[in-house]
Amino acid sequence: MHLSRLSPQAAAGDTDPGTVTQEVCRECDVCDGELREVEVAGFPVLLVRSGTQFWALGSRCPHYGAPLCKGVLKGNRLRCPWHGACFDIKTGDIEEYPTLDCLPCFQVKVEDGKVFITARRKDLESSRRLKDMSKRCGINQTTVLLLGGGPASLVCAETLRQEGFTGRVILVTKERHVPYDRTRLSKDMGVRAESIYLRAPEFFTAHDIEVWTEKEAVSIDTKGQKAQFKDGSSQRYDQLLIATGSRPKPLKCPGADLRNVRFLQTVEDANQILELAAGKRLVIVGASFIGMEVASFLSDKASTISVVEKEAVPFQKALGPQVGGVAMKMLQGRGVNFYMKSQVSELRGEDGKVTEAILDGGKKLPADVVVVGIGVSPASDFLKGSPVALDSHGAVLVDLLMKTNVSRVFAAGDVAAFPVALLGGERTGINHWQVAQAHGHVAALSMLKKQSPLHTVPFFWTVLLGSSIRYAGCGKGFTETVVKGSLEEQKFVIFYIKDGYVTAVASLKCDPMVVMVAEALYAGKVISKEEAEGSWTAWLEMAQAESTGPAAKRGS
Repeated sequence: MHLSRLSPQAAAGDTDPGTVTQEVCRECDVCDGELREVEVAGFPVLLVRSGTQFWALGSRCPHYGAPLCKGVLKGNRLRCPWHGACFDIKTGDIEEYPTLDCLPCFQVKVEDGKVFITARRKDLESSRRLKDMSKRCGINQTTVLLLGGGPASLVCAETLRQEGFTGRVILVTKERHVPYDRTRLSKDMGVRAESIYLRAPEFFTAHDIEVWTEKEAVSIDTKGQKAQFKDGSSQRYDQLLIATGSRPKPLKCPGADLRNVRFLQTVEDANQILELAAGKRLVIVGASFIGMEVASFLSDKASTISVVEKEAVPFQKALGPQVGGVAMKMLQGRGVNFYMKSQVSELRGEDGKVTEAILDGGKKLPADVVVVGIGVSPASDFLKGSPVALDSHGAVLVDLLMKTNVSRVFAAGDVAAFPVALLGGERTGINHWQVAQAHGHVAALSMLKKQSPLHTVPFFWTVLLGSSIRYAGCGKGFTETVVKGSLEEQKFVIFYIKDGYVTAVASLKCDPMVVMVAEALYAGKVISKEEAEGSWTAWLEMAQAESTGPAAKRGS
């Protein structure tokens, strides 16, 4: 039963005019553990029953507006069905990224078997809440220097303020923008930078976080605790975060320096590629996540699209041949041409501008624009000559507290190699947005001596032709897979197996299966291959019921 009736007190005008109290249902209508979306003053609110208690929160994930009634609840922890963000149902606080904002919480009262929710109208309107943040105190001269303008630095800065740090916080980025959502660049290439800012410029001013744009570090002096910048300036620090991210690997062949050979790293790159490719012949080198998303977005905009990849299928190392095959079939249906097990041996041009790509087998592909997406390397060149330890790939080695081998120096995000629990503690880099945010949070706590070792399950997603492939865990080195559903019908769950156990999962059109597995892995559950093959079917059935059952329909 869904009621929309004000309580007698509210009707009589006894409450604050800025709040509303509304009856939303009967107590007996809500099952234990149910996530029900109800309406208060015309706004959706999530009502959660846990045992005999009720909790009410904002109903939409602050990240991208996913309906949380379709999420997964384990104890007091609610996980978003789309991108894996987690919240405490009692406080609304973030427990897992990629969201930056918490959920507002509302008062719930049960009278005579009826459930009432009391909420401030402004909280209903926003459906998001920012944690309280400290202000800068001039007496505190401690300086935290954050190198890099990505999610790790941003979360580190916010966590410092949320945890009461009153010293100076400086975030340094070589771009001309404040931190923005880089995951959008290959999915919406015409996007304006301002529309994807993670925080408005005014936010940084309000919370005394200095943002230095168009500034790049060229070296650090760990003894003198100082960073040197390309413009000749320098800055002393008390605590340093290295979060400079990654840089695209260059294409090494004749003609790679021709005009219109592009990499996608900044919002300006995305805008320019879109402009250059509209109505033109596009060659994409590399069937990476960037390459495939660019092909997807431009499939109805470029005149022709050719994807060249040295592996047999897209995503082969990351997602395996089954998912890669499905992704390739999806784009082939939109006219994208694939040249697999091939490499570009030469780019040719006229008047300094690319005109064709020559493959190693001799095939010639006409090209007005070439987009290169063959992987990335840690952006750590400026650390050469410093005592900061790097691995063989150039990634900064850190522990679970994001500490490097040098005192007062931390690293986070794509530039860092950290111990991955799902790989038995092997230190490796994982270039996921959510992982970088988790790193930034842990690094801030470590700086403040509030040590909280990293505990997260990597989670990422890619979008092709409007459909999201979701992935959780770390399947590096997987030796076999278990597939549930249908690859042909493009609706499936696939488990990645290593040494007989599940280390990762991916899905297409089977929400919230991936977040259910992510939550199980987070809790330390060991999932055997036999469970994935057999009894795991019950999980899939439950996931489908959550996605299509009565509770989900109420929230759609």
